[in-house]
Amino acid sequence: MMSRITHFSASAVLLVWLVVLSGCATPVGVNKLSPRKSYQDVYANPLNAGVLSDPSKYVLDRYDLLKKFDKEPAAVIAVLNAKALHDDRGDILYTLAEGSYLYGSQLVDSSQEKEQKLAPDYFLLSALYSAYFVKRERASKRLNIFDHRARTAVDIYNFGMWQAFATGDTEGLVLEAGERKLPVGSIYISLDTSEFPWKLEEFEKFLPADQYAVRGVSVRNRTSGVGLPLIAVRKNVDKQVGGLPEAVTAILRIQGGVAALSAGKARAVLELYSTLDTSTVNMNDGIAIPLESDLTTPLAYALEGSELFDFGLMSFLGREPNKIPDGLYMTEPYRPEKIPVVFVHGTASNPVWWVKMFNTLRFDPLIREKYQFWYFVYTSNKEVSLSAAKLRDALRDKVATLDPQEKDPALQQMVVVGHSQGGLLTKFTVVDTGEILVRALTGKNFDALDMPEESKDRLRRLLILKPLSFVKKVIFLSTPHRGSFQSKEWIRNLLRWLVTLPTTIVHNSMEYYVYMTDDIKKMMGGKKTLFTSADSMSPDNPVIKALAEIPLAPGVQGHSIIAVDTDGDPKLGNDGVVEYSSAHLDSMESEFIVKSDHSSQLNPLAIDEVRRILVENLAVELGTGARPQ
Repeated sequence: MMSRITHFSASAVLLVWLVVLSGCATPVGVNKLSPRKSYQDVYANPLNAGVLSDPSKYVLDRYDLLKKFDKEPAAVIAVLNAKALHDDRGDILYTLAEGSYLYGSQLVDSSQEKEQKLAPDYFLLSALYSAYFVKRERASKRLNIFDHRARTAVDIYNFGMWQAFATGDTEGLVLEAGERKLPVGSIYISLDTSEFPWKLEEFEKFLPADQYAVRGVSVRNRTSGVGLPLIAVRKNVDKQVGGLPEAVTAILRIQGGVAALSAGKARAVLELYSTLDTSTVNMNDGIAIPLESDLTTPLAYALEGSELFDFGLMSFLGREPNKIPDGLYMTEPYRPEKIPVVFVHGTASNPVWWVKMFNTLRFDPLIREKYQFWYFVYTSNKEVSLSAAKLRDALRDKVATLDPQEKDPALQQMVVVGHSQGGLLTKFTVVDTGEILVRALTGKNFDALDMPEESKDRLRRLLILKPLSFVKKVIFLSTPHRGSFQSKEWIRNLLRWLVTLPTTIVHNSMEYYVYMTDDIKKMMGGKKTLFTSADSMSPDNPVIKALAEIPLAPGVQGHSIIAVDTDGDPKLGNDGVVEYSSAHLDSMESEFIVKSDHSSQLNPLAIDEVRRILVENLAVELGTGARPQ
């Protein structure tokens, strides 16, 4: 009787479950997804979701290894490796690449130190299997550009390299020759720096660029390809002013397949390339492959915690005059046959304000190939002619040092780009002033001035100028050629009270007071007082008016980028600091008006105009007559 009741109860339960299931989802069916979620689901892989992709699950299921991989991934990888020795289907290699990467990621998160130390070996395996997969599929012509596995395999190769060489106890990767014993074999890795333009000993560390998120820059400029982008940090270099870390890409060129790996006879060469100098490499089949690159992250890394962000206003006020020495700095080591582009910042500013333009321009392959970028740092509170003299001297000295015999024609085609006050300094490099500025300051010809010879020598250096022969193009951005309407008398008086200048500069700025015209003395309040850059940029200053009327030297091209932030006729407007009528110069090769405030060097359209000018300059230099877009 009891057995019949039990049988009845079991039947009842089954009947209940059938009723429930009839109103619920079936064991096999579909769920509706949004396009974004669908894309994430369809193309999930170890890199973006921490799971195996569907193609890899297919292979594991084919060999009844899908469930086993969850419990014993190392054993499954060994089984698949053995199968790959005799089965030429590329999907096995692809599954090995994904499986090795996924297992490596799990080992990294392990609480066991012994397991954590195994992780780099599995990441190296993932890079090797990825390379084997791509090579075999290409050889058999089974790989097509529409196969998502192709790009994922390259990404696993790139990211696998990052974690495969993270074998040291300190920050940075260990890039050295040696044998690596792996769970399914071993491989000897040698190091090739024949295409690397520097000595490895110069560098303190090599950091994976992808381990950093960039902030403060609108676009992170990367190119897709093969290889691991690195930040190469030099030893004993003041990163505030000593140049940027180098953008480097590493590739692992593999010799021998799965059989050689399993037998311990595989070889690989770790090659290093300067991203600025090399954009493609020839792989074993002779086909040029683009290098993966990242030009923005090394720049952002250099600026992390940089004192350059503090340099500007405090320097202008004279509170930290020696924090960053005035001078000309290079963003990279000198490269012959590349035309220098020199950035000159404005008042109470610093080179950081050029970062967006620099980041954008350098990403352009043509610009990167043909130009090198320098920047001039100066304490912007001094009278403009003093800062301009420092710029002229710095450029002249740098060219003489780099190319004393003038064998590099690129150095003789320099482009100087100046923003605001920096534009005034820029103009001082390309004008033949004669005695025009001296007369504007004193009302007399130079020889008629009755002053000490030492003072006359200084005045000659500051105001009687010949153009620098190697500067062939200048670009003015928001430049107050006829002064700034913001440089009013009360502002100038306030700045004289706030600004602190070294004693020698104070003396030099006032030693000519007795020789000045009545107009300049009136502008200075009728008394011998400190003369600042604000006085230099006063619309009432006869010297700046005279400079505005001096044409550029023959053979020099000038371009104006003028910011206007007001409505209506732009020629009647201003950018909040400079009127259009002050920024405009006749006889410029081009004039571009951009809707912007005074910080026009940050405006994307202004940056693109600078690019246009630089590319057009190349067409002229090459004699093609073309005007590239």
